[in-house]
Amino acid sequence: MRILAFDKSGKPALGVRRGDEVVDLAMAAPDLPSDLPGLLSGGSDALERAKSVANAANGNAVMSGEGLTYHPTIWNPGKIICVGLNYAAHAAEAQSDTSSVQEYPSLFLRVATTLVGHEQSLVVPKASSNFDFEAEMVAVIGKSGHCISKSNALDYVAGYSVFNEGSVRDYQFKSAQWTSGKNFDASGGFGPDFVTADEVPSGGKGLRIQTRLNGETMQDANTETMIFDVPTLIEIITEVMTLHPGDIIVTGTPEGVGFARKPPVWMKPGDTCEIDLEGVGLLRNPISAAS
Repeated sequence: MRILAFDKSGKPALGVRRGDEVVDLAMAAPDLPSDLPGLLSGGSDALERAKSVANAANGNAVMSGEGLTYHPTIWNPGKIICVGLNYAAHAAEAQSDTSSVQEYPSLFLRVATTLVGHEQSLVVPKASSNFDFEAEMVAVIGKSGHCISKSNALDYVAGYSVFNEGSVRDYQFKSAQWTSGKNFDASGGFGPDFVTADEVPSGGKGLRIQTRLNGETMQDANTETMIFDVPTLIEIITEVMTLHPGDIIVTGTPEGVGFARKPPVWMKPGDTCEIDLEGVGLLRNPISAAS
Protein backbone atom coordinates (compact mmCIF):
# COMPACT_ATOMS: atom_id res chain seq x y z
CA MET A 1 0.00 0.00 0.00
CA ARG A 2 1.12 3.52 -0.82
CA ILE A 3 0.07 6.36 1.46
CA LEU A 4 0.67 10.04 0.75
CA ALA A 5 -0.06 13.38 2.36
CA PHE A 6 -1.96 15.89 0.25
CA ASP A 7 -3.34 19.36 0.86
CA LYS A 8 -7.02 19.56 1.72
CA SER A 9 -8.38 23.03 2.40
CA GLY A 10 -4.99 24.22 3.58
CA LYS A 11 -4.27 21.28 5.86
CA PRO A 12 -2.50 17.95 5.27
CA ALA A 13 -4.62 14.84 4.82
CA LEU A 14 -3.85 11.19 4.14
CA GLY A 15 -4.50 9.58 0.79
CA VAL A 16 -4.08 6.01 -0.42
CA ARG A 17 -2.95 5.45 -4.00
CA ARG A 18 -5.17 3.21 -6.09
CA GLY A 19 -3.67 3.06 -9.55
CA ASP A 20 -3.97 6.55 -11.02
CA GLU A 21 -6.47 7.53 -8.33
CA VAL A 22 -6.09 8.62 -4.71
CA VAL A 23 -8.57 7.77 -1.98
CA ASP A 24 -9.18 10.47 0.62
CA LEU A 25 -8.83 8.30 3.71
CA ALA A 26 -10.59 10.71 6.07
CA MET A 27 -13.61 10.83 3.77
CA ALA A 28 -13.68 7.07 3.22
CA ALA A 29 -13.13 6.18 6.89
CA PRO A 30 -13.56 9.17 9.24
CA ASP A 31 -12.83 7.04 12.30
CA LEU A 32 -9.27 6.25 11.21
CA PRO A 33 -6.43 8.47 12.51
CA SER A 34 -5.79 11.54 10.38
CA ASP A 35 -1.98 11.32 10.27
CA LEU A 36 0.49 8.55 9.55
CA PRO A 37 1.99 8.28 13.06
CA GLY A 38 -1.53 7.80 14.40
CA LEU A 39 -2.38 5.25 11.75
CA LEU A 40 0.81 3.31 12.40
CA SER A 41 0.10 3.35 16.13
CA GLY A 42 -2.96 1.25 15.35
CA GLY A 43 -0.69 -1.54 14.14
CA SER A 44 -1.35 -3.97 11.32
CA ASP A 45 -5.11 -3.91 11.96
CA ALA A 46 -5.30 -0.18 11.20
CA LEU A 47 -3.19 -0.53 8.05
CA GLU A 48 -5.26 -3.46 6.83
CA ARG A 49 -8.44 -1.50 7.42
CA ALA A 50 -7.05 1.49 5.53
CA LYS A 51 -6.18 -0.81 2.63
CA SER A 52 -9.60 -2.43 2.64
CA VAL A 53 -11.40 0.91 2.84
CA ALA A 54 -9.30 2.32 0.00
CA ASN A 55 -10.00 -0.67 -2.23
CA ALA A 56 -13.74 -0.34 -1.67
CA ALA A 57 -14.01 3.46 -1.81
CA ASN A 58 -16.07 5.25 -4.43
CA GLY A 59 -17.80 8.55 -5.04
CA ASN A 60 -16.41 11.74 -3.52
CA ALA A 61 -13.75 9.85 -1.57
CA VAL A 62 -11.92 9.04 -4.83
CA MET A 63 -9.99 11.69 -6.75
CA SER A 64 -7.49 11.88 -9.55
CA GLY A 65 -3.86 11.47 -8.58
CA GLU A 66 -3.01 14.36 -10.90
CA GLY A 67 -2.70 17.92 -9.69
CA LEU A 68 -2.39 17.20 -5.98
CA THR A 69 -0.46 19.52 -3.71
CA TYR A 70 1.79 17.39 -1.53
CA HIS A 71 2.87 17.69 2.07
CA PRO A 72 5.81 15.76 3.53
CA THR A 73 4.86 12.09 3.78
CA ILE A 74 4.93 12.45 7.56
CA TRP A 75 4.48 16.12 8.34
CA ASN A 76 4.75 15.64 12.11
CA PRO A 77 7.48 13.06 12.81
CA GLY A 78 8.50 12.73 16.43
CA LYS A 79 12.12 12.13 15.46
CA ILE A 80 14.08 12.62 12.25
CA ILE A 81 17.24 10.60 12.80
CA CYS A 82 19.82 10.97 10.05
CA VAL A 83 22.86 8.85 9.28
CA GLY A 84 26.00 10.41 7.85
CA LEU A 85 28.74 8.70 5.87
CA ASN A 86 26.85 5.41 5.55
CA TYR A 87 28.29 4.50 2.14
CA ALA A 88 32.04 3.87 1.98
CA ALA A 89 32.48 5.60 -1.38
CA HIS A 90 30.75 8.72 -0.05
CA ALA A 91 32.92 8.68 3.08
CA ALA A 92 35.97 8.48 0.81
CA GLU A 93 34.87 11.39 -1.40
CA ALA A 94 34.20 13.40 1.78
CA GLN A 95 37.79 12.62 2.82
CA SER A 96 36.62 11.01 6.04
CA ASP A 97 38.41 8.22 7.87
CA THR A 98 36.63 5.20 6.38
CA SER A 99 37.88 2.90 9.13
CA SER A 100 36.25 4.98 11.87
CA VAL A 101 32.91 5.38 10.07
CA GLN A 102 32.65 1.61 9.77
CA GLU A 103 32.89 1.19 13.54
CA TYR A 104 29.93 3.36 14.57
CA PRO A 105 27.48 5.41 12.48
CA SER A 106 27.50 9.19 12.43
CA LEU A 107 24.07 10.14 13.77
CA PHE A 108 22.41 13.55 13.88
CA LEU A 109 18.90 15.00 14.04
CA ARG A 110 16.82 17.18 11.78
CA VAL A 111 13.70 19.14 12.73
CA ALA A 112 10.29 19.11 11.08
CA THR A 113 10.56 22.71 9.80
CA THR A 114 13.19 21.48 7.33
CA LEU A 115 10.66 19.27 5.52
CA VAL A 116 8.82 19.93 2.27
CA GLY A 117 6.70 17.59 0.19
CA HIS A 118 7.00 16.25 -3.33
CA GLU A 119 6.97 18.99 -5.97
CA GLN A 120 7.30 21.69 -3.31
CA SER A 121 10.27 24.06 -3.39
CA LEU A 122 13.52 23.40 -1.64
CA VAL A 123 14.83 26.82 -0.63
CA VAL A 124 18.35 28.15 -1.10
CA PRO A 125 18.85 30.23 2.06
CA LYS A 126 19.90 33.86 2.12
CA ALA A 127 22.92 32.94 4.23
CA SER A 128 24.63 30.67 1.69
CA SER A 129 24.56 29.36 -1.88
CA ASN A 130 26.32 26.08 -1.00
CA PHE A 131 23.12 24.02 -1.13
CA ASP A 132 23.85 20.37 -1.85
CA PHE A 133 21.69 17.33 -2.68
CA GLU A 134 21.71 13.94 -0.93
CA ALA A 135 19.62 10.99 -2.13
CA GLU A 136 18.50 8.85 0.80
CA MET A 137 16.16 6.00 1.70
CA VAL A 138 13.90 6.51 4.71
CA ALA A 139 12.89 3.72 7.07
CA VAL A 140 9.62 4.54 8.85
CA ILE A 141 9.10 3.10 12.32
CA GLY A 142 5.79 1.35 12.92
CA LYS A 143 5.83 0.46 16.61
CA SER A 144 7.58 1.55 19.79
CA GLY A 145 10.75 -0.14 20.93
CA HIS A 146 13.90 0.29 23.00
CA CYS A 147 17.06 -1.82 22.95
CA ILE A 148 15.85 -3.69 19.87
CA SER A 149 18.00 -6.53 18.56
CA LYS A 150 18.86 -6.36 14.88
CA SER A 151 17.61 -9.95 14.58
CA ASN A 152 14.02 -8.71 14.89
CA ALA A 153 14.49 -5.02 14.08
CA LEU A 154 12.57 -5.21 10.81
CA ASP A 155 9.45 -6.09 12.81
CA TYR A 156 9.54 -2.43 13.86
CA VAL A 157 9.73 -1.02 10.32
CA ALA A 158 6.36 -0.16 8.83
CA GLY A 159 7.66 0.95 5.46
CA TYR A 160 9.94 3.16 3.40
CA SER A 161 10.05 6.52 1.66
CA VAL A 162 12.42 8.87 -0.18
CA PHE A 163 14.38 11.87 1.09
CA ASN A 164 16.54 14.62 -0.38
CA GLU A 165 18.65 15.56 2.61
CA GLY A 166 19.52 19.04 1.39
CA SER A 167 22.65 20.30 3.12
CA VAL A 168 24.12 23.79 3.37
CA ARG A 169 27.73 22.72 3.28
CA ASP A 170 29.60 25.77 4.55
CA TYR A 171 27.35 25.84 7.62
CA GLN A 172 27.61 22.07 8.02
CA PHE A 173 31.39 22.30 8.23
CA LYS A 174 31.61 25.38 10.47
CA SER A 175 32.00 23.02 13.44
CA ALA A 176 32.29 19.34 14.26
CA GLN A 177 28.52 19.23 14.81
CA TRP A 178 26.49 19.25 11.58
CA THR A 179 23.27 20.65 13.04
CA SER A 180 23.38 24.09 11.43
CA GLY A 181 23.98 22.91 7.89
CA LYS A 182 21.31 20.22 8.12
CA ASN A 183 18.45 22.29 9.54
CA PHE A 184 17.76 25.26 7.30
CA ASP A 185 14.05 25.80 6.72
CA ALA A 186 12.59 23.96 3.70
CA SER A 187 15.86 22.17 2.95
CA GLY A 188 14.69 18.53 3.01
CA GLY A 189 12.37 16.92 0.47
CA PHE A 190 10.32 13.97 1.78
CA GLY A 191 7.95 11.82 -0.28
CA PRO A 192 5.97 11.41 -2.34
CA ASP A 193 4.75 8.15 -0.76
CA PHE A 194 5.10 5.94 2.26
CA VAL A 195 5.29 2.38 0.91
CA THR A 196 4.47 -0.45 3.29
CA ALA A 197 7.30 -2.87 4.03
CA ASP A 198 5.55 -5.81 2.39
CA GLU A 199 6.01 -4.11 -1.01
CA VAL A 200 9.76 -3.47 -0.59
CA PRO A 201 12.65 -5.97 -0.39
CA SER A 202 13.55 -6.89 3.18
CA GLY A 203 15.34 -4.01 4.88
CA GLY A 204 15.13 -1.92 1.71
CA LYS A 205 18.18 -3.75 0.39
CA GLY A 206 19.19 -3.97 -3.24
CA LEU A 207 17.41 -0.81 -4.42
CA ARG A 208 18.95 1.47 -7.01
CA ILE A 209 19.08 5.06 -5.72
CA GLN A 210 19.76 8.05 -7.98
CA THR A 211 19.89 11.83 -7.98
CA ARG A 212 19.21 13.78 -11.15
CA LEU A 213 19.81 17.53 -11.21
CA ASN A 214 18.14 19.17 -14.21
CA GLY A 215 18.02 15.71 -15.80
CA GLU A 216 21.73 14.96 -15.32
CA THR A 217 22.55 11.94 -13.16
CA MET A 218 24.67 12.99 -10.19
CA GLN A 219 24.34 9.99 -7.87
CA ASP A 220 23.75 6.37 -8.92
CA ALA A 221 24.25 3.64 -6.34
CA ASN A 222 22.48 0.81 -4.53
CA THR A 223 21.22 0.54 -0.96
CA GLU A 224 22.94 -2.86 -0.79
CA THR A 225 26.21 -0.99 -0.24
CA MET A 226 25.20 0.82 2.96
CA ILE A 227 27.78 0.28 5.70
CA PHE A 228 25.10 -0.06 8.40
CA ASP A 229 21.90 -1.69 7.16
CA VAL A 230 18.48 -0.84 8.56
CA PRO A 231 18.40 -3.57 11.25
CA THR A 232 21.85 -2.59 12.50
CA LEU A 233 20.91 1.09 12.60
CA ILE A 234 17.80 0.32 14.63
CA GLU A 235 19.79 -1.77 17.09
CA ILE A 236 22.35 1.01 17.56
CA ILE A 237 19.83 3.87 17.75
CA THR A 238 17.59 2.10 20.25
CA GLU A 239 20.52 1.57 22.60
CA VAL A 240 20.18 5.34 23.05
CA MET A 241 16.53 6.24 22.55
CA THR A 242 13.08 4.71 22.26
CA LEU A 243 11.60 4.76 18.78
CA HIS A 244 7.90 5.39 18.26
CA PRO A 245 5.47 5.04 15.33
CA GLY A 246 6.12 7.71 12.74
CA ASP A 247 9.75 8.29 13.71
CA ILE A 248 11.97 8.17 10.64
CA ILE A 249 15.53 7.05 10.00
CA VAL A 250 17.15 8.77 7.01
CA THR A 251 19.74 6.16 6.14
CA GLY A 252 22.55 8.07 4.43
CA THR A 253 23.62 9.13 0.96
CA PRO A 254 25.96 7.49 -1.56
CA GLU A 255 28.80 9.02 -3.51
CA GLY A 256 28.34 11.77 -6.08
CA VAL A 257 27.32 14.71 -3.90
CA GLY A 258 27.92 18.21 -5.16
CA PHE A 259 30.54 19.47 -2.73
CA ALA A 260 32.95 16.64 -3.64
CA ARG A 261 32.90 17.54 -7.35
CA LYS A 262 35.51 19.67 -9.10
CA PRO A 263 34.23 22.35 -9.32
CA PRO A 264 31.45 21.92 -6.73
CA VAL A 265 27.88 21.59 -8.00
CA TRP A 266 25.15 23.27 -5.97
CA MET A 267 21.38 23.32 -6.30
CA LYS A 268 20.42 26.80 -7.55
CA PRO A 269 17.14 28.70 -7.93
CA GLY A 270 15.44 27.49 -11.10
CA ASP A 271 16.90 23.98 -10.87
CA THR A 272 14.91 20.78 -10.44
CA CYS A 273 16.25 17.92 -8.34
CA GLU A 274 14.90 14.37 -8.50
CA ILE A 275 15.64 11.51 -6.12
CA ASP A 276 14.65 8.14 -7.59
CA LEU A 277 14.51 5.12 -5.27
CA GLU A 278 13.72 1.90 -7.09
CA GLY A 279 10.28 0.55 -6.25
CA VAL A 280 9.59 3.24 -3.65
CA GLY A 281 9.17 6.45 -5.59
CA LEU A 282 10.49 9.47 -7.41
CA LEU A 283 10.76 12.64 -5.33
CA ARG A 284 10.91 15.83 -7.37
CA ASN A 285 11.55 19.31 -6.00
CA PRO A 286 12.06 22.64 -7.75
CA ILE A 287 14.71 24.85 -6.20
CA SER A 288 13.86 28.42 -5.27
CA ALA A 289 15.49 31.39 -3.56
CA ALA A 290 14.53 32.46 -0.05
CA SER A 291 12.06 35.33 -0.08
